[in-house]
Amino acid sequence: MVETLMIRLLPCVLLAAASVFADELKPFPEAEEGMTRHVLKLEPLGEEQDAKVEIIVGKTVMTDGVNRHFFGGAVEKHTVEGWGYSYYLLPKLGPMAGTLMAPRPGAKEVPTFVQVGGEPYLVRYNSKLPVVVYVPKGCEVRHRIWTAPEKAEVVPEG
Repeated sequence: MVETLMIRLLPCVLLAAASVFADELKPFPEAEEGMTRHVLKLEPLGEEQDAKVEIIVGKTVMTDGVNRHFFGGAVEKHTVEGWGYSYYLLPKLGPMAGTLMAPRPGAKEVPTFVQVGGEPYLVRYNSKLPVVVYVPKGCEVRHRIWTAPEKAEVVPEG
């Protein structure tokens, strides 16, 4: 009896959850031609003001496994008109560059996630809104959560 009830309720619960998530994305535009939209839903934290989300955009490519590589490009912050919500855009993935160390003779290429170069792109942690990122097709979007310790250390005068 309980199993039958759960089997009947599960699709309703999933549909309701999908509907709520779709409503959260309503203000954000669909991805343009040649672009994809990536959506990160954050879990609530106790002290969200002490956390940041690092947005990492890149692509998995074959490399020699020795050199450090990066793509050109820069993530831009935009605002949804009329809503004030932020979204992030990598308009173009630039060329790949890297160091020039010689790999061992006969070294095999390995799949490597190569990210857009430059400083880490950190955004405010806010579990009430999704983090929406638009990137060119073929790119991956990854993230890291950065948190600060509860106690701030005093800097001595000098």
